Amino acid sequence: MRIKVTARLKEKQKEEIKIDTEYIKLDSFLKLAGIAESGGHAKTAIQNGEVTVNGEVCLQRGKKLRPGDTAEYEHIIYIVTQ
Repeated sequence: MRIKVTARLKEKQKEEIKIDTEYIKLDSFLKLAGIAESGGHAKTAIQNGEVTVNGEVCLQRGKKLRPGDTAEYEHIIYIVTQ
């Protein structure tokens, strides 16, 4: 007996975050996007490997994000725009 199983992958939510400068550091971006309540919260999330930048885990708080870059946290993709 064969059973056919169909799974639907839910598309990740995307949100655009506008910056007014050439770049923004990752920890500041997390605060701007409302992901982190404080610098300490941002630091912890980054150091725990909970944040990806352009699809790769990033452990650098000072990583520079520029328009077109993406950061993902808790299955939400944040797109940097200008």
